[in-house]
Formats: sequence, structure tokens, C-alpha cells
Amino acid sequence: MSEASSVVVHLLDKEFRVGCPPEEKENLIRAARFLDDKMREIRASNVLGLERIAVMAALNLAHELLLANGQLSVQQDGGNRVGRLLERVEAELSALREN
Repeated sequence: MSEASSVVVHLLDKEFRVGCPPEEKENLIRAARFLDDKMREIRASNVLGLERIAVMAALNLAHELLLANGQLSVQQDGGNRVGRLLERVEAELSALREN
């Protein structure tokens, strides 16, 4: 495991120093840019105050993540359901072949 290094990111024109492993530096910078874009969108909708904007961005991103996870669960359940239906169809076809 490599040692953490310090990376400077900018959110709404403010500088933040964050510790991160060197191999994750590019991912951290991309995540910070993404977050900065979201925060700027929120600020553009007349939400004032860095703390309030940050909380709104966090809530929006958490909501999107939960939706994405929920959709993934539905797809997995749907896949299991399709698998069970295929098993039933195969069993019926086998029974028909035997008769």
C-alpha cells in the first residue's frame, strides 16, 4: 500500500488540500471537478452559502446513487426472475419431449 500524498482540489473557487494515495490522484481530481460542476449548478439556482450548496450537492448525489443502486437491484431481481422462468420453460419442454 502506498503512502498518501496531498492533493489540492478547488470547489467553488476555494482551495482544499486532501490526502490521497498517489494512484488515486487522477480519480480524486475528476471527482472534485464533477462535484464542483454540481455545486456550481446549485449555486446558479440561487442557493447561497458554501455549506448549504455542499449539503444540497451531497444530498443530490446521494439520491442519484441510491436510485442507481435501486435500479441495479431491480435488474438483478429481474435477471433472477427471467432465469427461473427459463428453468420452468425448459422443464416443461423436457416433460413434453418425454411424452
